[in-house]
Amino acid sequence: MRCQSACAVLGFLNFTQGGLRSLLFYKMLEVLKRPVVVTTNINLNIVALTGVGLLSRLWHLSYPRAVVFDEVYYGQYISFYMNRVFFLDDSGPPFGHMLLALGGYLGGFDGNFLWNRIGAEYTSNVPVWALRLLPALAGALSVPMAYQIVVELRFSHCTAMGAALLLLIENALVTQSRLMLLESPLIFFNLLAVLSYLKFFNCQKHRPFSLPWWFWLMLTGVACACAVGIKYMGIFTYLLVLGVAAVHAWHLIGDQTLSNVLVLYHLLARAVALLVTPVTLYLLFFYIHLTLLCRSGPHDQIMSSAFQASLEGGLARITQGQPLEVAFGSQVTLRNIFGKPLPCWLHSHQNTYPIIYENGRGSSHQQQVTCYPFKDVNNWWVVKDPGRHQLVVSNPPRPVRHGDVVQLVHGMTTRFLNTHDVAAPLSSHAQEVSCYVDYNISVPAQNLWRLDIVNRQSDRDTWKTILSAVRFVHLNTSAVLKLSGAHLPDWGFRQLEVVGEKLSRGHHESMAWNVEEHRYGTSQEQRDRELELHAPTQVDVSRNLSFMARFSELQWRMLTLRGEDAEHKYSSTPLEWVTLDTSIAYWLHPRTSAPCPAPLPGSDPPGREHRDLGLGQPGHSHLCAALPVVPAQAAEGCPRPP
Repeated sequence: MRCQSACAVLGFLNFTQGGLRSLLFYKMLEVLKRPVVVTTNINLNIVALTGVGLLSRLWHLSYPRAVVFDEVYYGQYISFYMNRVFFLDDSGPPFGHMLLALGGYLGGFDGNFLWNRIGAEYTSNVPVWALRLLPALAGALSVPMAYQIVVELRFSHCTAMGAALLLLIENALVTQSRLMLLESPLIFFNLLAVLSYLKFFNCQKHRPFSLPWWFWLMLTGVACACAVGIKYMGIFTYLLVLGVAAVHAWHLIGDQTLSNVLVLYHLLARAVALLVTPVTLYLLFFYIHLTLLCRSGPHDQIMSSAFQASLEGGLARITQGQPLEVAFGSQVTLRNIFGKPLPCWLHSHQNTYPIIYENGRGSSHQQQVTCYPFKDVNNWWVVKDPGRHQLVVSNPPRPVRHGDVVQLVHGMTTRFLNTHDVAAPLSSHAQEVSCYVDYNISVPAQNLWRLDIVNRQSDRDTWKTILSAVRFVHLNTSAVLKLSGAHLPDWGFRQLEVVGEKLSRGHHESMAWNVEEHRYGTSQEQRDRELELHAPTQVDVSRNLSFMARFSELQWRMLTLRGEDAEHKYSSTPLEWVTLDTSIAYWLHPRTSAPCPAPLPGSDPPGREHRDLGLGQPGHSHLCAALPVVPAQAAEGCPRPP
């Protein structure tokens, strides 16, 4: 009986499966008999604005085929990326530079071009169109994006079209979009951040936590990160978005129709999208930047010795294989960590301080000690144990630790680093630092220094090459060896002044030093030691710097690095921005170096007109700067567009 029941069930299942298969087959046949139709809504206003925007930004994009304005700077950075050479630009984070370099990479640029002046003609290996493409696309897409922002704000389509047209024909935006500059991508991501948040907010009203809701929320965070990653000006848009999001979140918290769990989900989603995502992307920009730029370059000296040693070539080639721990008898060069006004090394030479300074004050007439901004054999010092006479490293080496008392012996003159209660040459409030010369008078040697490791982990830390930031505290006077930053007169060869500063005046980075080059001394005789100081070291010790350490230092340098105090020759005042009284040399003639922007009224020679490629005089047609159209009488010597 049970067997018959089981057979009946199996038969029923087989019949049912067969029926379902037949039914699905006939349904599929019915679907195939009908045409597949996809319906969509196309906003012709957006299509038209996008088309006109692309036309205005891409038409004859390679013109002029010469370096225009700040392309002379950004082009250098692109070449550095192509050659993977480290550089530092204090104008902002690296994302914008990487976008420009991406255009060069896609265009096959090899980085070989001398970006030395405005107006220099591009050689055949420079893909001008590709280098200017991404800024042009960003400028073109900003036009329809402005239209959408106004629509999302619930204004009429006519108002939105007017706003978009203003962006379309604004001369400064058109000009910047057609050049290898960062303003166009910055504006694009600023607009994208605002548009994405508006889209997200409108989705919030109807479909929270839907796929479009998540997409626009995450895109808001990504766009904010990109805006800040191009220039720090983008942080204002980021703060605007955060402020509006905070107000909306406050309203959600007070909404009695939502449960506490749902409100928590909303807050977490916004925190992840608007805080975690931008910070992560910002770090990612620097990670890619530092990964690409792995070779030593012209900006190395601005960075610390540890940072320089992490790059291929340059200091890394010099310091590779140095002993890690400084021992008694080590031969070292000491670099000031502050590095301002110039990176420099503790230095001495046989010349002495003048007996009487220009202001009438007297000196000790001891051997000069300075900070020298160049590599030199006179930068070498020997770390000596005060209780022993040897200037060589023992076997096994005895490492120097935090709190140890040392003497620093100048390698080439064998005189001891010394300070005493004599005013420094320029910084009269501080003590003079010298190498002691025994004149058989009543000025005793005071050459004992206590080592203070600033970044130590414990009080028994050893002094490490490159990694340790140290201070030298004078045992007799408690003065700290410090770089004052003042340039000595001609008798000091314009080198930088080094002084002894009392600890009571506070700690400063100019008091910290690190060992940059290091070897274990093996020669006790002075002649042999001088030969040893000229020879490279070959001991193999790895010294890798973590990403976060490099990121922190690079970010700090970007924020604190100051340009020259001198006024830029193209600088202008805020009043001139309104009245347009001053031209900007956007473009110089490649052969005569004659400026092509419009000059001040009345300064033109008869029969000669100039063209403005950016900001010029009232009454001039500025749109010719961006579009390849010139007046009937073009500027003399300025090439016509193709």
